[in-house]
Amino acid sequence: METESENPIMNELERVDESQSPPSASAEPDLSNLERIFDIPLVVSVELGRTSIQIGDLLQLAQGSIVELTKLAGEPLDVLVHGKLVARGEAVVINDQFGVRLTDIVSQTERLESLRGK
Repeated sequence: METESENPIMNELERVDESQSPPSASAEPDLSNLERIFDIPLVVSVELGRTSIQIGDLLQLAQGSIVELTKLAGEPLDVLVHGKLVARGEAVVINDQFGVRLTDIVSQTERLESLRGK
């Protein structure tokens, strides 16, 4: 198991986060430090909702069973990268495939804190 000091992505994110000054209205973000990690593949998933279920109920599920989720119809979907929330959006269909139109991006500070496990 990698420790935080052995994780090159976390080290780079921490170094970039510490070196950034508060953004000004006209300043463009300096991404030169991050270019080394641009080609790293990430697992992106979209979560419709969650639920808890007892083992006995799970074993009784069959084709056609309905599992009720905690989210209400019309609530935004959660967009997760490696299990960490990065955005919210709404489901769309493009050429017979599902997609997500992003409606809210989690702030950079919240994303970095989530990556660090805070």
